[in-house]
Amino acid sequence: MRFKDKVAIVTGAGQGIGEAYAGALAAEGGSVVVADINEETGGRVTENLNSKGGRASFVKVDVSSPQSAENLAQATVDIFGGIDYLINNAAIFAGMRRDSLLSVDYAYYQRFLEVNMNGALIVTRAVYQHMVRRGGGAIVNQSSTAAYEAGNHYKIAKTGLNAITIGLARELGPMNIRVNGIAPGPVETMATMTAVPPERLQSLLANLPLRRIGQTQDIVNTCLFLLSDAASWVTGQTWCVDGGTVLKI
Repeated sequence: MRFKDKVAIVTGAGQGIGEAYAGALAAEGGSVVVADINEETGGRVTENLNSKGGRASFVKVDVSSPQSAENLAQATVDIFGGIDYLINNAAIFAGMRRDSLLSVDYAYYQRFLEVNMNGALIVTRAVYQHMVRRGGGAIVNQSSTAAYEAGNHYKIAKTGLNAITIGLARELGPMNIRVNGIAPGPVETMATMTAVPPERLQSLLANLPLRRIGQTQDIVNTCLFLLSDAASWVTGQTWCVDGGTVLKI
């Protein structure tokens, strides 16, 4: 029960890895705000957590909107009394366009970066002062191993997110708020099966040193560590949890 009496916000918690994060935090005693733009999926996850004895509440949020993020932060404080943890997981991924940088619709490109990159900054700006009032906290940003490859707008967003993680870690560290990231490799979720062509996925797995697709629990394990007191001297790092997709010195 590492997170007993703690309050966590998980954005994009209506499905996939975000749903797994929310469930793991609730299972270890945390009060969880399921923050998602989709009321149907977010509500379903919340009901499921509460039916298992957890403490969860759904708050609708558009992470690209500063006002929506402020509303999320205030709603969390109103419901649970404060904020200790934030997982910036929300992203446009399943069904995303795969156009090149030269051809992608520019309005879509801007919206994509606002959600997948700037959303983490927007929500962090909305919640950090509430964390300070609790004596500090921890933030985990959901990156991707795509950040370490050349490519389209998805890779650009995740590379930028890694830079945001470093910048926020430096600024928030003196306030006793740690900021880290997780860069998953290929993980067996519905979003991955929708967004990654089968031949591309098979090629990725064939070249992995560990030769298997990741499971959500692989990512959850690392996230819970980074939030916990066991990682109290870890900040500004983006951890590749990827079966060896990214091998670097």
